[in-house]
Amino acid sequence: MMNNYITTSIPYVNGEPHLGHAMEFIMADVLARAARQRGEIVLYSTGTDEHGGKIAEKAAELKLEPKVLADQMSAKFSELATKLNISNDRFIRTTDSGHEQRAQLIWKALEKDIYKAKYTGWYCVGDEAFFTETEVEANKGVCPSHNRPYDKIEEENYFFKLSNYTKPVLDAIDSGAFQILPETKRNEILSLLRDGLEDISISRPHDKISWGIAVPGDAKQVMYVWFEALMNYITVLGYPEHADFKQFWPASTQVIGKDIIRFHAAIWPAILLGIGLELPKVLYVHGFITVEGKKMSKSLGNYVSPYEIIDQYGVDAFRYYFLRHIPSYGDGDYSKATFDAAYNNELANELGNAVSRTVAMIVKYQEGIIGDIPPAEHDIAQYLAALKVCRFDKALDEVWEQVRGLNQYIDQEKPWEIAKQNDPDHLREVLAYMSSNLLEIADLLLPFMPDTAAKITGVFAEGIVRPLDGTLFPKHDIDEK
Repeated sequence: MMNNYITTSIPYVNGEPHLGHAMEFIMADVLARAARQRGEIVLYSTGTDEHGGKIAEKAAELKLEPKVLADQMSAKFSELATKLNISNDRFIRTTDSGHEQRAQLIWKALEKDIYKAKYTGWYCVGDEAFFTETEVEANKGVCPSHNRPYDKIEEENYFFKLSNYTKPVLDAIDSGAFQILPETKRNEILSLLRDGLEDISISRPHDKISWGIAVPGDAKQVMYVWFEALMNYITVLGYPEHADFKQFWPASTQVIGKDIIRFHAAIWPAILLGIGLELPKVLYVHGFITVEGKKMSKSLGNYVSPYEIIDQYGVDAFRYYFLRHIPSYGDGDYSKATFDAAYNNELANELGNAVSRTVAMIVKYQEGIIGDIPPAEHDIAQYLAALKVCRFDKALDEVWEQVRGLNQYIDQEKPWEIAKQNDPDHLREVLAYMSSNLLEIADLLLPFMPDTAAKITGVFAEGIVRPLDGTLFPKHDIDEK
């Protein structure tokens, strides 16, 4: 039986959970549920990234200890995962003692590639990152993301010999051993690698940033937050000795946003190669979500909370929209109008209507008895192929071809007319075929909309219709605020 290890990136806890976090959680959840459906042994991990200067700075503003702030914010991400019906097996926090201890073991295992040197450069606390002189000059000395001047830093740090791993990482991507999806993101990182990787700073002095994991053997240095956060993917498995690590590594698919591709497609593979481990099989890189064509921001007044949508429409409607109507291989946009249209036209009118019509007719004409349900015979090869390459939108397109096809079949066959013709055998055959279609649709929807799939399956279980309590997707007033 195949083992399947799936991860999201771990959100940084300096801000509230947003639509992008929610989308990433459900994308990984689809992969995990689909793998379980295939009978594979799955471990799905998510969590939170909690160290670094931004957290310490924010905590100081709020007059809190960094750990207290991290506890509060991490709980919000955990709550969102629950609200989204995420089937994760692990939720790692980088403040967990196990992560901290194992991160130090990884550092020691990398010591052949670590050296100490003086560094002079430009740093932004908001990004927790260093920037080149060219980048600083282009932005006139002010970070555009955080509207604050870059800090000029001169300090002695530890460095990782990332330059040693340019060719091995490049070879792994070129050969397909380390697959990056979509192709545009693969090409982007290949271009970076062909220019050559430079060694990177992986620590900060403790007197500059104290909120972090101490460098083994040097209490005056703290691990750079991005460096140690990457390690969570194996520390959560109990690297190096735990049975979970031996069973589940390498990861089957790691799901990340496009803004952190360099960390996950260059630095993370180099760390793994440095400690003698295999690389993940697939790195899937999703895009960003805008709101009504603009970057989401509280200052612009267009911030939308995932909870706001879920509370109004339900979790499966949320999952459906962000998996089908946000392009899997690019950026996408959310607006209330497009969400309402998708909900009312596709979920209520098409899927909900197919279920309610079928149930009503079986109850009316056959007293709720379906009889033998023939196996579905649709070709789902394109659906499976889309799932394999993380094309969630295309997989749902395939499901909706069946949903629309079923509604067309009902309109063409007109079971209500067959009932008037007093042909019970033909009527039973038509209604059983409709039931078979809905059971197959439910099976295909299971990874995407688990509650909806369970409701549909429950209606037609054991050849007897069990009417839904209410409608599957009650229509929404499109003007509702």
